Amino acid sequence: MKNILITGGAGFIGSHVVRLFVKKYPDYRIVNLDKLTYAGNLENLKDIENEPNYTFVKADICDFEKILEIFRKYQIDGVIHLAAESHVDRSIKDPFTFAQTNVMGTLSLLQAAKVCWEGDWTDKRFYHISTDEVYGALELTNPEGIESPFTTKASSALHHLAFGKEYFLETTKYNPHSPYSASKASSDHFVRAFHDTYGMPTIVTNCSNNYGPYQFPEKLIPLFINNIRHGKPLPVYGKGENVRDWLFVVDHARAIDLIFHKGKIAETYNIGGFNEWKNIDLIKVIIKTVDKLLGNPEGTSDHLITYVTDRAGHDLRYAIDSTKLKNELGWEPSLQFEEGIEITVRWYLDNQQWMDNITSGEYEKYYAEMYKDR
Repeated sequence: MKNILITGGAGFIGSHVVRLFVKKYPDYRIVNLDKLTYAGNLENLKDIENEPNYTFVKADICDFEKILEIFRKYQIDGVIHLAAESHVDRSIKDPFTFAQTNVMGTLSLLQAAKVCWEGDWTDKRFYHISTDEVYGALELTNPEGIESPFTTKASSALHHLAFGKEYFLETTKYNPHSPYSASKASSDHFVRAFHDTYGMPTIVTNCSNNYGPYQFPEKLIPLFINNIRHGKPLPVYGKGENVRDWLFVVDHARAIDLIFHKGKIAETYNIGGFNEWKNIDLIKVIIKTVDKLLGNPEGTSDHLITYVTDRAGHDLRYAIDSTKLKNELGWEPSLQFEEGIEITVRWYLDNQQWMDNITSGEYEKYYAEMYKDR
């Protein structure tokens, strides 16, 4: 039996990875470690919480002694590290928390693995999930891009190579611009340093923006779906011209599974959706999709768009080149964006109780009480 520690497994991406591993690998023991901050919600995993190969542990990755205890108790031989503070706006207001969790928390996990594996790296693996934001920003050489596939019937695959010829490669120099991306860049360097210094079998991946079910509604897509439902303003930074590459979260989980099992030690893999969108165009797609599924006439919610002062240090364009991952391991996104965004919108509209519990904070109170003595 493999004993896999997945950190941040009650969060958005983490819960999808935990669910995939628990269901796909019944002969693995999956240990889900999460601090249950505001972004961690065990409601995300109700469907697998009683599976015999699943264990949840509430802990802080910065608590080295606790992490060491968990490694020894469960004989951990593989780590998939997703736990992180990840919201840029929060990092601007509170950079210390981001440095503590993302840098020192990662170091705590690395040191625990080093102590417990004692230089016997056979069948061991430390897989660290990072972000495309560590690379900085790309130029927007074609600001018009292409028209939305919702109006031209074009394939959303055209949204790759839409806004410029330059893309983030695994060899792109790090150039972080926010406290969040700086903290993730630092954690990436520590992971690679543990390979170079001690020989630890590590892998790093850098991924583009994810979307899909169970995402905390401070992020753009679930926030705007919920705001449209309630007729609230849709705050758009600047003119909405910033470009992002979007990946359906289930496809990211598939990539993590593949890389964990077949990726090369000490390698970096970029994971992207080949799916670039200007924020304002994406928002218009969300509005159109939500209004359609709510039975509203087209254009009903357009007036909710509200332009606000741009975020400090707001990078203009991110775009991932996943060619290495496709050529070496055969991965590529399984969904067209048209499919993924409709699945996503429909899920949030069909799971209003989940959304209401999140926005009210009731889930935090419930789990705080449940785990107060642990």
